[in-house]
Amino acid sequence: MIDKLTAIYSRYEQLEEQLGNPDLVSDLSRYKKVNKEYKDLKPLIECYLIYADIIGNINTAQEMLKDNDFDMRQMAHEELSVLLPQKLALEEQIKMLLIPKDPADSKNVILEIRSGTGGDEAAIFASDLFRMYSRYMENKGWKTEVLDVTEGVLGGYSKIVLEIQGDEVYGHLKFESGAHRVQRVPKTESQGRVHTSAATVAIIPVWEDEEININRADLKIDTFRASGAGGQHVNKTESAIRITHLPTGIVSESQDGRSQHQNKEIAMQKLYQRILDQQTAAKQSELAAQRKSLVGSGDRSEKIRTYNYPQNRCTDHRINLTLYNLDQIMDGQIDGIIEALQVAENARILEGSENG
Repeated sequence: MIDKLTAIYSRYEQLEEQLGNPDLVSDLSRYKKVNKEYKDLKPLIECYLIYADIIGNINTAQEMLKDNDFDMRQMAHEELSVLLPQKLALEEQIKMLLIPKDPADSKNVILEIRSGTGGDEAAIFASDLFRMYSRYMENKGWKTEVLDVTEGVLGGYSKIVLEIQGDEVYGHLKFESGAHRVQRVPKTESQGRVHTSAATVAIIPVWEDEEININRADLKIDTFRASGAGGQHVNKTESAIRITHLPTGIVSESQDGRSQHQNKEIAMQKLYQRILDQQTAAKQSELAAQRKSLVGSGDRSEKIRTYNYPQNRCTDHRINLTLYNLDQIMDGQIDGIIEALQVAENARILEGSENG
């Protein structure tokens, strides 16, 4: 581990030197990449420097144990009783920081929430999820833009699509993709019986064109008229977009946006993600024997969480986490769930790398 940390520290110093070069500032794209790598390495380097200092002090204390003076040996024992636990704690922290970071974690996202089984109650639950995420995003200081809304018959949303911009958005929200199930007495229920309904969430990272190796000449772009409720443009203008990647046959389309431009952007992001998923499929299948990613396939049919109102209970089925503060969770306080998922996923990655 020390050799690896030394090499990383050497890279960090190179980046620091590059950032001090005035010529770099003139190349904004290059500057942003260097600065991002530098900032990403900083937490690890700070831990490494403290760790190196502790190792030095441990070596000094161990030398003191050989001293003929009793007081010096006693002092060395006391020092080691403090330093050794600090060393172990830092080693665990460094192991976590050394886990390869998902390159998509820093991306902005497109968030889609759609009502599932349960009729009108599912649409109301979809709006509750939207409120939950909105409160969470507000606390994070992220910017949001609603791209499309289709309201339910008795309230709520049958579909809502928005773009979210901020720091590490995908890294925080990527575990939210899947089916969210709610158990409660609907407002429309006169008998007071508990019903089960569902809404689905999809989190799509927003990639820049230059980050994806796609030849624009390989894309076939078709326009067509959007269908369903959603605005006056529906069925009057060809605002919906379908994009086909000819070499792979992968197709992506969108009619969620309010304009052809927005639909093209959404369809491109979906296409990027599908191509990336295909490119990494082989690698993921190799790792599947070692661990199963908590993010899963992102399939909306994959049930990930249950919100039980009568018992004020929220359960995440992937990590068997059950909390009894559903009222706070629905008010946007989902940090505890997200952090638990991140810790569990990192632990699985670390276990896989050690076993591999």
